[in-house]
Amino acid sequence: MSFHAWTVLALFWVVFVTTPGPNAVNCIANGMTLGFPRAMVGVLAILTQATAFLLLSAVGVTALIAASPTGFFVAKLAGAGFLIFQGVRGWINARKPVTADLRPARHVYLHALAVATINPKSVAGYLAAFSQFVQPDRPIMEQMVVIMPTALVLTTLSYTTYTALGAGLGKAALGAVFNTWFRRFTSACFILYGVLLGTSSTPQLRG
Repeated sequence: MSFHAWTVLALFWVVFVTTPGPNAVNCIANGMTLGFPRAMVGVLAILTQATAFLLLSAVGVTALIAASPTGFFVAKLAGAGFLIFQGVRGWINARKPVTADLRPARHVYLHALAVATINPKSVAGYLAAFSQFVQPDRPIMEQMVVIMPTALVLTTLSYTTYTALGAGLGKAALGAVFNTWFRRFTSACFILYGVLLGTSSTPQLRG
């Protein structure tokens, strides 16, 4: 991969992982309720999903899933239901003061992994990355040596920042009720993402 191609890829990935979405909302929420160190388990889950999607994209599995109308429809509805459920639950609990979250690390990890996996932005983003930046006339694994570290480092930086933002907000709002507006905003985001996921069509990306 040329330096120019790598630069374009890096810029694409910066936009991809910094645009607010379900992962960002979940990182902020984790930071608020868990504190920064424990909330980083959620970032680890996002990196697990990113690594898996990068490898699956490399062998064409993600593209195959997106090309299957039935499979995509079922996954879309399941993901929409999960996000809406999270949003409704968060909205109901928004007026409660922020307290330390005692969920075990395994629960935090699995929840963040579920949010990352059903994120509608993920399939479209990884398909876009591979349709635009992978050169079909060169060995795919040779290109992955460049693509994977670039994508994972930028992903780590982005969601660590979102987690730190949430941790800062959590310290400021700990035990207070004035944080209700922000928690309802993040809950509304989950509901909106769920509705958009449930009503959107299969992404069509041009190579």
